[in-house]
Amino acid sequence: MEHQSILELHPGLVWGFAVTVVIMLLLDLGVFNKKSHEVSSKEATIWSIVWISLSMVFSGVVYWVFNTDGSPESHALAIEKFTQYQAAYWIEKALSVDNLFVFILVFGFFKVPKYLHHKVLFWGIIGALIFRAIFIFAGVGLINLTYLPEMNIFGKAVQINIVMALFGLFLVYAGIKSWGDGDDDDDEDYSNTAGARLIKSFWKVSDNYDGDKFFTIQNGIKMATPLLVVVGVIEFTDVLFAVDSIPAIFAISNDPFILYTSNIFAILGLRSLYFLLANFIHMFSKLPYGLAIILSFIGVKMLIAPWIHITSPVSLGIVGGVLVISVLLSIIFPEKEEAKKEELEEK
Repeated sequence: MEHQSILELHPGLVWGFAVTVVIMLLLDLGVFNKKSHEVSSKEATIWSIVWISLSMVFSGVVYWVFNTDGSPESHALAIEKFTQYQAAYWIEKALSVDNLFVFILVFGFFKVPKYLHHKVLFWGIIGALIFRAIFIFAGVGLINLTYLPEMNIFGKAVQINIVMALFGLFLVYAGIKSWGDGDDDDDEDYSNTAGARLIKSFWKVSDNYDGDKFFTIQNGIKMATPLLVVVGVIEFTDVLFAVDSIPAIFAISNDPFILYTSNIFAILGLRSLYFLLANFIHMFSKLPYGLAIILSFIGVKMLIAPWIHITSPVSLGIVGGVLVISVLLSIIFPEKEEAKKEELEEK
C-alpha cells in the first residue's frame, strides 16, 4: 500500500484535475479576462482566494483517496500523502513569490502597460504547465534509475541515490548563494536574455506595442511586438526558477502526480498573487533570506535521507515556520531604502 501511486488508486482523479484546470483557464481567459485590463486589488484578492481554496480542497481529496478503508494504517498513509502535497505546494508557493521580484523588474524594463500584465502572465502559466510536467515526470523517472547498490556507511546499510545527492548539494549551494543576494537582477539587461534572443531569432521585433497583439504589420512586414519578447523572457525566467523549485519538491515525495498537481496549483495562483502583492512587495524584504534557509534545509534533508528520514509533517512545519518568521521580520524591520522612498514620496 505504501508504494501505491495515487494514479493506481484512483485513475479518474487525473481527469478530474485536468478538467478542473482547463475549465478554470478557459473561464479566466475567455470570460473574466476576455478584454485586456488592469487587474484591481479586489479582483486579485478574489482570484487568490479561489486558487488557494481549490488547492486546499484538492489536498483533502488526496487524503480521501489514500484513506481507503479508515484503518489506522490507511489514515497514517493518508496523513503522510496529505502533508506531502501541502509541503510541496507551500514550498513551490514560497519560491514562486521570489519570481514576483523578477516579474516586476521585467515589466519595468520593457515598460509593459499595466493592462497587459495579465495576458503576459497567462501565457507564461501555459508554458509552465508544459515545462513543469516534463521536469517532474522526467525527474522522478531519473531518480528511480539512479539508486546505487546497498552499502554499509557509518555502520548502517543504506542505498544512496546519485541524483538526489547531487540535487541536495545544489540546493545547499543555491541557498547559501542566494542569501541576501536579491538585488543582483536590478541592473540586468532583460532584452539580451535567452528568451528574448529566441524570439528575435525567429522574427523582427517592432519598436512599439500594438495593443495586446503579439504580432503587427509594419511597412507590409509581419513583426513580433515587444509583448511577445516579454512572454519569452517570462517563460525563460520560469525555467530558471524551476531549476531550484523542482529539485526541492523531490525531497518531499516521489509521487509525480502529487508533485505535479501541487506545483501547478501553486503556479496557477501566482498571477493573482502578483497583482495582489506587486504594490506591497517591499513588505517582503526579508523573504529572500527565508527562501535561502528553506533551500538549504531541503538540500540537507536530501543529503541525510539515507540515514535520517525527516517526515513530511516536520518538513511542512519547518517550511511554514520559516515563511511566517521571514514575513513578520519584514514587517517589523522594513527595508531602509524602501522607507526612505516612502518618506520622499510623502514629501
